[in-house]
Amino acid sequence: MESAAFLLERLHRAGMRDVVAVEPVTGGLAALAGMATRPDAPPVFVKAFADAPSDDVFAAEAEGLAALRANGMATPDVLLANPELLVLSALRPRPGSEAFWERFAHALAHLHTSTVHPRFGWHRDNWLGRRRQINTWNDDGYSFFAEHRLLRWLGEPRVEAALDAADRAALERLCHRLPELLPTRPACLTHGDLWTQNLLATPDGRPALIDPAVSYMWAEVDLAHVWTTAPPPEAHRFFQVYAELTALDSGWQSRMPIIQLRQHLAVLAQFDNDWGAADLIRATVAPFRTSA
Repeated sequence: MESAAFLLERLHRAGMRDVVAVEPVTGGLAALAGMATRPDAPPVFVKAFADAPSDDVFAAEAEGLAALRANGMATPDVLLANPELLVLSALRPRPGSEAFWERFAHALAHLHTSTVHPRFGWHRDNWLGRRRQINTWNDDGYSFFAEHRLLRWLGEPRVEAALDAADRAALERLCHRLPELLPTRPACLTHGDLWTQNLLATPDGRPALIDPAVSYMWAEVDLAHVWTTAPPPEAHRFFQVYAELTALDSGWQSRMPIIQLRQHLAVLAQFDNDWGAADLIRATVAPFRTSA
């Protein structure tokens, strides 16, 4: 069944029988998605899996959206979340302006600085694409990041096929040295999957986030994701303002490849086309291929 017909059938089965058509949308990598048309109501965004990885995947996503919204970030309204389907209010494409990105810098800096937490993790596991994100509480950010954000991917078949034994050993050495490589930072509420495609705009033009994989983690996990996923030229203002608002040190850019290893590993684990993730991983761990 084509994606539009599949999503329409799911919507009708969930009781949204006023939907007359679904137009597929692109951008996401894991799920089927579309804009659903209703004759007497605004369009809605709908997302589903042909074979969902778990019954709780959309409940966890809805909870993440609610957590972000409760702490000042704009998100779409959750209209329906069940084991088969997620239905959200429609957002707009983000505008191509420096002012929009500056506004986003203020919103994200507020989220990160106002939600400092004593522990790393989340009260439940959630999902990054089709893979479970382990969020078991930990008092130590280095240990949490190493165990649940980096090393957890080494057992995935695509990762095992792409990285040789020396690469995997180098990643383990890097994890052991994280306290030397990254400054001590507190945990705060993070979006967790903040590539540029997950930043849209509300109908009135405010920056809005979708597709979260929230946890209490280092703020730079979000920063690294924006930095490394082809931000447009106008986004330069975002980085300037965010750095000023959060008092980032001058060396923050040098840390981005290490922190973004988590996302490269997740992409490599889940998709046949890894968009260069394996090469980026190998390049980042290369200095750790010997124990010296």
